[in-house]
Amino acid sequence: MRINIQRSNLHGEIQCPPSKSYTHRAFVISGLASGKSQLNNVLLSRDTRATMNCCKLLGIEIYNGDPTTVKDHRANVIVNSKGGKSGFLTPTDVLPADNSGTTIRLLTSLCALVIQGYSVLTGDDSLRKRPMRDLIKSLNELGVDCFSTNSSFFPPVIVKGGGIEGGKTQINGRISSQFISSLLLSGVYSKKGVTIEVLGKQVSKPYIESTIHIMRYFGVDIQNDVRDTLDEISEQSNMPESESDTSIDNLVTESYTIPTNLSYKPREFSVPGDFSTAALLISAAFLSKGQLTIKGLNFDMPQGDMEIIDIIKSMGGHISTDRIKGTATVDGNCSLSGGAFDLKKTPDLLPVLAVLSLVAKGTTRIEGILHARFKETDRISNIASQLAKFGATITEKNDSITIQPPAKIKSTVVESFKDHRLFMAFTIAGLATDKSIVDGAESVDVSYPHFVKDLKALGANIEVLKI
Repeated sequence: MRINIQRSNLHGEIQCPPSKSYTHRAFVISGLASGKSQLNNVLLSRDTRATMNCCKLLGIEIYNGDPTTVKDHRANVIVNSKGGKSGFLTPTDVLPADNSGTTIRLLTSLCALVIQGYSVLTGDDSLRKRPMRDLIKSLNELGVDCFSTNSSFFPPVIVKGGGIEGGKTQINGRISSQFISSLLLSGVYSKKGVTIEVLGKQVSKPYIESTIHIMRYFGVDIQNDVRDTLDEISEQSNMPESESDTSIDNLVTESYTIPTNLSYKPREFSVPGDFSTAALLISAAFLSKGQLTIKGLNFDMPQGDMEIIDIIKSMGGHISTDRIKGTATVDGNCSLSGGAFDLKKTPDLLPVLAVLSLVAKGTTRIEGILHARFKETDRISNIASQLAKFGATITEKNDSITIQPPAKIKSTVVESFKDHRLFMAFTIAGLATDKSIVDGAESVDVSYPHFVKDLKALGANIEVLKI
């Protein structure tokens, strides 16, 4: 499907969808706990359903305690499990991760805790091009018989059950934080304990902080030691950041230690609103010169994309938050200025900041985004090609993108490459055009199934076109 979108002015209040990241983690960690957990406000999207269905294939029971709570792709569910210490059932079918990198990475380590036999994990065409080498290597070092079916170390992945022996592993921090989150969540049930040493700069670290937060909530505390290597190299070498990054690729910059004899406890857990999605809605206020209040946010649980609030303020935007009510109110009828932004910790803000740059005065430079090339698509290249259609002047480098906005945003036809975040970002850019067409509307099922419906309720002039 594709959408036809015309210039619109958004106003009103909107409930932020639940966090996709926390929903994935909540399903996995409550499955690792022995007993019954209550999960409230979970997101039911294509990605999170993939995690839920894979957990079910391992013998973890997940069901709605009250079917009337299912509304707008959110629900309260009960998870009943024998836990990671007892081990999981050998799956009777292939575990289908669909398009979800989080699913296949978190579940790969989980499958090592299957009592016996083999688990096969795979996904769609896009997922079968996502890197898995570093996770497979680390699991091998921790005593797990795990391998890819191809020489590129892409899915499908096969994992032999029997447990995680434990020990020490080193892992590159520059590709994906999901590898470390995977090892942390399931490594709690290793036989000897686990030490994970990170080589080079860690990308997307706030997602690891979210993992550690929910682990602590379910009764497990681990040790995280950050070393001074980064600052020492930068200060002593006086090299540009890009060169110092290369210099530390083989150096340990931090470590995580999981002792033995730990176990998760079943809990009641409420999934917070998703700041990755809230960031997109915030950008919609500026592209449409509207006023929006986003509800259902939790400012006390770590989410890296909360950084959008400080970014908006640094650009001169008007945004206010109420931590008690859990709201963010945006006045999009003001001027923004460009600037230089490092998104090493928050790669999902790349599409958001890219479309905001279309209405910002001056040049916007976005750097620290190399790992965005390994998402559902090569987001750097695809954003560069499509923003040019809106009239922007783009300079693309390996780890950065520089955007000079047009005098007037052009109407155009853009491709989203079946990437949910690109579809939503380009749709939001279309709010500032006379008329634009964006393809790939079906991709929003991955993270925000009601995206088009919610924008229309706020006043967006959108028509869904079936191809």
